[in-house]
Amino acid sequence: MEPLSAENERGSGVGRRDLIKRSAALGLITVPTMGFLSACASGGGDSQEKAESGEKTDKNPLGVNNSAQMEFVLFDGGFGKEYAEDAVKIYEGAFPDATVKFSATQKIQSTLQPRFNQGSPPDLIDNSGAEQMDMGVLVGKKQLADLTPLLDAPSYDDPNKKVRDTLRPGIVEMGQFDGDPVWILYYAYTVYGVWYSQKTLDSLEVEYPKTWDEMLAVCAAAKKKGIAGWTYAGKYPYYLPFSLYPMIGKVGGREVLDAIDNLEPNAWKHPAVKTCFEAYYELQAKGYVLKGTPGLDHIQSQTAWAEGKALFIPNGSWVENESANVIPADFNLAVSAPTGIDSSDKMPFGTIWASGGEPFIVPAQAKNTAGGMEQLRIMLSEASSKNFTGKVKSLTAYDGGTDGITLTPGLQSGVAALELAGDNVVNPRLQDWYVQLQKEQIGVGGLGEMMAGRLTPAEAITKIQGYADAAAKDDSIKHYKHQ
Repeated sequence: MEPLSAENERGSGVGRRDLIKRSAALGLITVPTMGFLSACASGGGDSQEKAESGEKTDKNPLGVNNSAQMEFVLFDGGFGKEYAEDAVKIYEGAFPDATVKFSATQKIQSTLQPRFNQGSPPDLIDNSGAEQMDMGVLVGKKQLADLTPLLDAPSYDDPNKKVRDTLRPGIVEMGQFDGDPVWILYYAYTVYGVWYSQKTLDSLEVEYPKTWDEMLAVCAAAKKKGIAGWTYAGKYPYYLPFSLYPMIGKVGGREVLDAIDNLEPNAWKHPAVKTCFEAYYELQAKGYVLKGTPGLDHIQSQTAWAEGKALFIPNGSWVENESANVIPADFNLAVSAPTGIDSSDKMPFGTIWASGGEPFIVPAQAKNTAGGMEQLRIMLSEASSKNFTGKVKSLTAYDGGTDGITLTPGLQSGVAALELAGDNVVNPRLQDWYVQLQKEQIGVGGLGEMMAGRLTPAEAITKIQGYADAAAKDDSIKHYKHQ
């Protein structure tokens, strides 16, 4: 990626897709420190001169200046850049006198930090990957434009329907931090969970495990065949939450995840967190994690998994596209909601994390904010959405876009997982509210150390709670809460 997603890769999750984030593929280097992130968002330069507004018409509802340059910087992750280039061509066709400057990079933070400081950021940014700029900081420093004009504009396909009315549930809310303004438009719709080869499970004559006893039994069966139960992005262990967080929600209920997001005192000391940490720790204690995993990055771990060296990997739906060159044709890629503990879990099997990935932003100091929003309006059309889904094997924020498309195995499995989940979809917000806390501290400092066997679950919980408490008390960090 996010994922998330970031990464969404884009991984990566975060990104979602690293958001997450995101999403998306999540990129290749560690997240900068909060001081660096704050410097990026602190402003300090003179804002560039704004482009004059164009005439608002039925075909140009945002009043884009036909001759103004529009600059678009994309995160070059698991989804690639072709889908964005295709959408740019549509923009160029609509505004033939305009020059579009398009570029793609994995180094979002280091590339754009000086631009924000100088008051001359681009008009549209896909803020994803390991070098994702901290959304909370950007919003807190008033560096982003409110996207409400875009959301209230007529949709690209139907002038009688607003853009906001064409989006999947939760997309608008994800872009909000404090009330009504919408600062972010998450373009991809990422399904996070446990990814595997259905062919391999069939060869072992096992089904995807629903309880932890079943998980351990499946891992034991795989080990007898020389296959590890699990692998993950050991260098970027903030991929682990893609399955661990919804498991915590399944075991303890949504309120546990909400308390964690809200940085409430002792939120990480909830019994459900302890139970799930101990379950994951048991995987490595019993030798069910691929040897050397703590030293692998996301591409290396995905490659080992695709080669059949491990059964399961926590990831986002960008993995199908990002690993397309190493996933065998007969792999029969599938995703499932996380395995629970037992029948005492608060939420049913099928509870999954799914949310927006690939966060797009329009900087407040951009020269052509209307152009940046119009490019997003184009991308949220049915045609652009179908183009994205067909090319990168992921859903978009557009609520539709799969009719007439032959779904790939992973995408088909993701749609089925969403149908199984129904209303039991969770959406932890740490990866977009507190990027450094989620990635560097909880991910690398806590979960990464625990899964490498250097911390016990109890020690990891204490350490992570300490990180969360410090973030809660840090007045330099903008704090957010579930409404």
